[in-house]
Amino acid sequence: MALTPPVTADTAGGSFERLVTIMNDLRANCPWDMKQTIESLRHLTIEETYELSDAILSNDMEEIRKELGDIMLHLVFYAKIGSETNDFNITDVLNGICDKLINRHPHIYSDTTVNNEDDVKRNWEQIKLKEKGNKSVLGGVPASLPALVKAARIQEKARGIGFDWENKDQVWEKVEEEIQEFKDEFNVPEGETIDAEKAEGEFGDLLFSLINYARFVDINPENALEKTNRKFIKRFQYLESKAKENNRQLHDMTLAEMDVYWNEAKKL
Repeated sequence: MALTPPVTADTAGGSFERLVTIMNDLRANCPWDMKQTIESLRHLTIEETYELSDAILSNDMEEIRKELGDIMLHLVFYAKIGSETNDFNITDVLNGICDKLINRHPHIYSDTTVNNEDDVKRNWEQIKLKEKGNKSVLGGVPASLPALVKAARIQEKARGIGFDWENKDQVWEKVEEEIQEFKDEFNVPEGETIDAEKAEGEFGDLLFSLINYARFVDINPENALEKTNRKFIKRFQYLESKAKENNRQLHDMTLAEMDVYWNEAKKL
C-alpha cells in the first residue's frame, strides 16, 4: 500500500480552498443549502459528531476519513453563514484558533518550561481562565454535556489546578466507601420504605467515584461504557437469531435456555 505523503500548509491549502469554493457555490445556488441557518445545522452537526465517534470506536479509518470531511463541511458552512451576517468569516475562525493555540502553548511559543503532560494541562487551564474571565475553573464545562462525559471533564479541570487525589489507591477506597453507602440505602428493615431520593444520590456518588478511578488508570469511561453497550447488543442479537433459527420466542424461553445461547455468543 502506498504511503500517504506528509501534509504541509501548501498541500492542505489547495484542498481547503476547493472546499470553501464549493461551499460558496452551494450557498448561492442550491435551494437546500441556501435555506440553512446556524440553528438548523446544529442537530445535523451533533449527528455527524456521533457518527465520527462510532467510526473511531470501530477503528474504521476509512469511515473516520469520511466523517471528518462531513464535520469539516459543517465548520465551513457555519463560517459562511457568519460571513453573511458580518459576524465572522472562515479567516477569523482559523486565525482565532491559531492565536489560541499559540497563547496556550507558551512552552512551545514562549519561554515557559514544562516537565510533563500534567504541567501542560495545568498551564492550559490557568491561561483559559484568564482568557475567558471565568470565575470558576469549572465554568468552561458545557451544561449540556452528557452526564458521564461532564463528570470526567469536571474531574479533569479540577485536577488541572491541583485539586485531586494523590494516588489511585485513595480513589479506590472512595469507590468502596460509596458502594457501601449505596448498599446501606437499600439495607433497611423489612417493611420500611427505601428513600429513593437518597438512594439516587448515593448511586450518583458511586458513578462519580468510578469515573474518577477510571481517570487514574487511563480508561475513558465513555468509551468503555459504549464498548460494553456494543458488546451486549451483539450478544443479544446473536441470542435473538439463534432463537429464531429454532422457532422459539425469547419471552417463552427460560433464562437457563437463553443463557446457553448467550454463552455461545461470548465465545465467538
